[in-house]
Amino acid sequence: MTDKKEPKDWRLATKLVRGGLNRSEFGETSEALYLTSGFAYEEAETAASRFAGEEDGYTYTRLSNPTITMFEERMALLDNMPIAKATATGMAAVNAALMSQLHAGDRVVASKALFGSCRYIVDEILPQFGINVELVTGADNDAWAQALSTPAKAVFVETPANPTLDVVDLQYVCDLAHDAGATVVVDNVFATPILQRPADFGADVVVYSGTKHIDGQGRVMGGCVLCSEEFFEDHLNQFMRHTGPIISPFNAWVLLKGLETLDLRVEKMCANAAKIADFLADTGALTRVLYPGRPGHPQHKLAMKQMSAGGSIITMDVPGGREEAFKVVNALDIIDISNNLGDAKSLITHPASTTHRSLGEEARLELGITEATLRLSVGLEDADDLIEDLEQALGRRSS
Repeated sequence: MTDKKEPKDWRLATKLVRGGLNRSEFGETSEALYLTSGFAYEEAETAASRFAGEEDGYTYTRLSNPTITMFEERMALLDNMPIAKATATGMAAVNAALMSQLHAGDRVVASKALFGSCRYIVDEILPQFGINVELVTGADNDAWAQALSTPAKAVFVETPANPTLDVVDLQYVCDLAHDAGATVVVDNVFATPILQRPADFGADVVVYSGTKHIDGQGRVMGGCVLCSEEFFEDHLNQFMRHTGPIISPFNAWVLLKGLETLDLRVEKMCANAAKIADFLADTGALTRVLYPGRPGHPQHKLAMKQMSAGGSIITMDVPGGREEAFKVVNALDIIDISNNLGDAKSLITHPASTTHRSLGEEARLELGITEATLRLSVGLEDADDLIEDLEQALGRRSS
């Protein structure tokens, strides 16, 4: 008879389905949804002990809740990290991961290629609190070496980046950052914990928008911060406790159920994306096609070193500017126009006018986001139907 395995020793698919499971006395098979804001105590002494941290138990859903705990424990298992704290949105996770540890006078080094709202935090919000920010080209190791030759408090990267799919050498940057005294925060949304685990390369904190692949069906908002016990106790715990970015129990329950099929969905999305990227690159109808899983991507080897597949996102440039890009988008029959991603349905957006509009034209062009750029999030439809939809849309544009 073999010894009983600990959850951390389970294989991926088992963690996705059973991680964090905590059944009530009723023995439900589907995780229980605890829609409650507060909790009752048998005695006043129990309440006092819980608030003093002397006794385990729940006190208030703004701090924690049994349903939220199950989602958090499952996420921690997936990323091989000790602590996970769920937030109301992905941006709440990013903000908490940064603001909980930073003070006036601290220095942050971040990659230039970030989601528009992430860039707003590092460009606009952090400087308001006297925090110094230096931006570098994420794919340029020399730029990282120069920036991190000076001490820093935090490093923030997104890899692959939104929407340019730039890839940051995580091991290299983490080593430099730690030598500079910095905590490394990685936005792992595009790769998901299925394709890439930043902690394996030295990342200290990992953030997700659960709204994307983790939900995967466009239903709810949510996010997550993963970190060490030390980071949680020194920074994140009190920040989350008193500023209130916690996820709702219902949203946590939806994301918890989404995790059960995450690996299956991501695997299918990646297979579809790889096939579609090859088609788009071979059509000759586009001026640029970026997909980390294709040899044509400038950092393909690094991407495949860090990721187990190329991901579900393809970025492309249409000949001409915004008008021509809009013609292609408007001609699509199956693929929806939406700024979300990681959905079961394939979605396309024009970053310059949506997700990265707030950057301004000069900053967008520096990143390689032009008026001709489109970002395609590949879903679970039949890849051939998606290819035919793209083919007819590109044909209608040129006719």
